Amino acid sequence: MDQREVTVVQHDNGQYPEHPPFHPEVAYPETPVKCKTSERNSPYEYIRELFQISGYDASAFGTPQWNPLGWLIRPGDTVFLKPNMIAHSHAQNSDWDYVITHGSIVRALIDYTYLALKGTGRLIVGDAPQCDSRFDLIVSQMGLRSIQELYWKEKSCEIEIIDLRDEFWVERDGIYVETVRLPGDPRGEFAVDLAGESMFAELDGQGRVYYGAFYNVEETNAHHHDGRHEYAISRTPVAADVFISLPKLKTHKKCGITVNLKGLVGINANKNWLPHYAFGAPSAGGDQFADGKARGRLENAIVLAAKQRLLKGSPMFKQFAQKLKRVGYKVFGDTEKVIRSGNWYGNDTVWRMCLDLNRILMYANPNSTMRNTAKRYFSIVDGIYAMEGNGPVNGIRKRAGLIVGGSNPVAVDAVCAKLMGFDLRKLSIVQRAFEQHTCPLADFVPEDVLVRSNVEGWNQLLCNLEISSASAFKPPFGWTGHVEGHL
Repeated sequence: MDQREVTVVQHDNGQYPEHPPFHPEVAYPETPVKCKTSERNSPYEYIRELFQISGYDASAFGTPQWNPLGWLIRPGDTVFLKPNMIAHSHAQNSDWDYVITHGSIVRALIDYTYLALKGTGRLIVGDAPQCDSRFDLIVSQMGLRSIQELYWKEKSCEIEIIDLRDEFWVERDGIYVETVRLPGDPRGEFAVDLAGESMFAELDGQGRVYYGAFYNVEETNAHHHDGRHEYAISRTPVAADVFISLPKLKTHKKCGITVNLKGLVGINANKNWLPHYAFGAPSAGGDQFADGKARGRLENAIVLAAKQRLLKGSPMFKQFAQKLKRVGYKVFGDTEKVIRSGNWYGNDTVWRMCLDLNRILMYANPNSTMRNTAKRYFSIVDGIYAMEGNGPVNGIRKRAGLIVGGSNPVAVDAVCAKLMGFDLRKLSIVQRAFEQHTCPLADFVPEDVLVRSNVEGWNQLLCNLEISSASAFKPPFGWTGHVEGHL
């Protein structure tokens, strides 16, 4: 398939079905499990329409033999489906349908993957959510167990569902107070050092100090310093023959948007090996704050000292830290309103980490070596209900009615950025993914990306696509006034 082509299906009246295992409303000729339902299933309908518009197995469309993913999946393959399973709910309430990928998206892709496998191979669904998220609740909300049971009962087909994390962090009042060990990837993990091929290599020698996902700053920088840029990776998604990405269409306060490229954080095996920002302001070689005012330096001194104490595990200090954090927000400002922790357009760290992870997924072998040929890959983006504002877990629900698909993550993310009303030239995570590299993520330029759609005016090159300002997404507060615009 032409990786430069991206298909977009948009309808204003789309809605998610409520009852798993999310049968299609219409018994399509090719549907592998024939079950009746009166409930509308817009995702299934739109994904099927996307396959048709894309021309997948066009000669067999409308027959029981239609196999739209046959070009991607071969009988006997191991297929890994990765939804966005970041959290069991919104950061401020119990909402979830615009936070994580809806289970009806997963069901549709499982059906068409099963058709392509022709009764052989392996089907796996998994992700590495935030370390403080409840995997059992995420799986329940997505209806994954019901889908799993359906396929075992009707097809004797085992669908494996795995939590790739090896730790769960117990949080109280914004402070991590306990670490619970988890089984992690049943096939284990491995380390990959991209060294000079990392996107961080161009920053070597600048003395940057990175913060990861946890209080142990030394651990993060032990794996990311001059000449060494190492990641711990879950073996299952890399070892799979085919990787299908099923992200949610959302904004992100550290890199502007999170779709496919940012979503690859979900294949890592140790989140503290992932640099999220560099300490200090740009004037000091960092991207943590937007400026180098004394207020930020004071905050850093207090916070770093507190985190070092928390690492030692004192119960009394953990209780004190919970109160200290509440006081800190009053003094220094709320994180959702004040730029800190790299939550702004000047973050020069997260996008590099994400592109490194994408290269590892596409080109790494499970024995830590790199190859020259890319993994077979496909993406379907869930944008029926999307998130704008302070994503990825604290934003606002936006009814966009979109399903976006393609065989290249960079092209798909570029189209998503345009559909959101953002200028991809202001999004390093997308713009720099087009650059030439020994392990290329795209062998074309943005101007080559071609959109196919059910919306007549969208069937053209991405650079000519016009998006109504009324449909544009609200960016995160640290990106407002910077990222809005056009290709």
